[in-house]
Amino acid sequence: MAQKEVDIVIGGRTFEVACQDGEEQFLFTAAKLLDDEAGTLVSQIGRMPEARMLLMAGLMLADKTAGLEERLRDAQDKLAAAESALAREKGRPAPEPTKVEVPVIPDDLTDSLAEIAARAESLAEQVEEALGAT
Repeated sequence: MAQKEVDIVIGGRTFEVACQDGEEQFLFTAAKLLDDEAGTLVSQIGRMPEARMLLMAGLMLADKTAGLEERLRDAQDKLAAAESALAREKGRPAPEPTKVEVPVIPDDLTDSLAEIAARAESLAEQVEEALGAT
């Protein structure tokens, strides 16, 4: 790939830098991050030599990056622990089924309900006959 010269602005100063053709957007994104840090420095401290401004802005970005890398490591450790716990749980044998006892309806109650149903049917037939006779 061919190299391409592009202009980037950091801390109000323009720099001409080279990058591979097609990688301009990555360079502009990185330059924007550095420019944001340089802008913070300039607003807090004021004008300073170019080398110092770039050094301080780079250090501020490096500090943010180190913090993010630490958070990433913590998240990866938590993920690894969760995956390990999940693997342990998957490796466990299934628990023994729990025996549940269901109360049984006593036979005399079943007989009583059957007798009541028979009486109700008999009464229904008598009512139908009486209504049919009128």
